[in-house]
Amino acid sequence: MASKRVSNRLNLIIDADDTLWENNIYFEMAFEQFCSFLSHSRLSPLEVRAVLDEIELANSKIHGYGSANFGKNLKTCYRHLSERDIGADDLITVMSFAERILDHPMQVIPGVEDTLQYLSGGHSVTLFTKGDHDEQKLKLDRSRLATYFEHTAIVKEKDAAAYALLVTERGFNAECTWMIGNSPKSDVNPALRAGLNAVFIPHAHTWTLEHEEVDSSHGERLVVLERFEELKGRF
Repeated sequence: MASKRVSNRLNLIIDADDTLWENNIYFEMAFEQFCSFLSHSRLSPLEVRAVLDEIELANSKIHGYGSANFGKNLKTCYRHLSERDIGADDLITVMSFAERILDHPMQVIPGVEDTLQYLSGGHSVTLFTKGDHDEQKLKLDRSRLATYFEHTAIVKEKDAAAYALLVTERGFNAECTWMIGNSPKSDVNPALRAGLNAVFIPHAHTWTLEHEEVDSSHGERLVVLERFEELKGRF
């Protein structure tokens, strides 16, 4: 991993959820409420989570991400696992767990705003996030961080093809472009496969379906930092 500081102007592509602001912790709160309501006689929360993961993995390829789709996945999981007769009110309650996700106050991760202000002063900074367009745009507006980005791209999936398309559309030189994020699956590995550099900033509560072994075979093209604010010492 490279440790030297880069001083020339670069293209910095930055993830949103759990990189700039807290996100998955609210989905986990909703899941805990769901487990309590389900009150399964045999399955532990981990076993219920495994069932939900399978449902989310399948449905995300069709319907994408976001709290509304999460609510639909919870309903499917409830129908599959409930040990009692299911009434309309039960499904309304299950959906409410997901609907309340957006009611939580916006929690920008400490050090993010100062660091973005610093980075945008010397580099081209792009926000690159996946999920429901309106929901991601709402979170960006609520965060009050939009002013630091020259461009925002919200896509259905962040894979190597999506990175290659973004680089082409923005006219970036891949060698001078860095992807910064917390997800090995959506931020780091696909960016590296697309020929970009990457900064991995782990988050303790990254969604389990975003877990993946980081490809460490790229030498100086991969940097691992503990906190977002450490980017000021790198760029």
